[in-house]
Amino acid sequence: MAENRSRAAEAIAAIRAPLFVPASRPDRFKKAAASGTDAVILDLEDAVGPADKEAAREALACDFTDLPVLVRVNAHRTAWHAADIAAVGTLAVAAVVLPKSENPEDVARVVYALGASTPVIALIESARGLAEARRIAAVAGVVRLAFGSIDFCADLGCEHLREVLLPARFELVLASRLAGIAAPIDGVTATLADLSVTQSDAAHARSLGMNGKLCIHPKQIEVVKRAFVPNEAEVQWAERVLAAGDGAVAVDGAMVDEPVRIRARTILSAAR
Repeated sequence: MAENRSRAAEAIAAIRAPLFVPASRPDRFKKAAASGTDAVILDLEDAVGPADKEAAREALACDFTDLPVLVRVNAHRTAWHAADIAAVGTLAVAAVVLPKSENPEDVARVVYALGASTPVIALIESARGLAEARRIAAVAGVVRLAFGSIDFCADLGCEHLREVLLPARFELVLASRLAGIAAPIDGVTATLADLSVTQSDAAHARSLGMNGKLCIHPKQIEVVKRAFVPNEAEVQWAERVLAAGDGAVAVDGAMVDEPVRIRARTILSAAR
């Protein structure tokens, strides 16, 4: 059981550009899987209106692709949550995305209800969620955090600006690292007309230590995936660092010691 759980966590950790698709639109499931994404998120929450929740739940499926299929359920304590969990329990989903994750005890209850074979990605979307992020990340069964940045800004009444959200993003990176789970997934970029915005947002997230970004449109996927892969200049720098030998040496006019070599190995590992 522990080995299976570890493999599931590794599979979720490898996801860089998961794509949301409304669970109420099964006609889009195969198209989403063929978009180039590395995971499909069937959304029962924000993308589905109250009148369509039951039909969306009945449309859930995993057999349309070999990619990881995740399901974003409705939040704990909502009228739809229990039925969502029951429906997910009949499927071989790769993970459940739990929105409005705020209380570690509630998150633990969801993990228990799902069973040991279904990991949870905790979506942090509020001030309370951020305040509890370290405890949520440490809940057994939580394999990754994700940032619901738009909901977070709505909760705080703040602007959705990079400098405003910097402390929140970095706290999720710290919480993940302290809990020993995979680096967090950044929130969506709502702008679709200019993909350079998506690319810049993804590059910023990577610079902070995040390792993926939620996508809401297929055309964002390749941009996001590229942003989380080291570029040629980074790879060449890492190779020069590791070729320079042990001890304190100079590479490109800068001092290199073991912490720098660790960074170089990380870059080459990501490139591979």
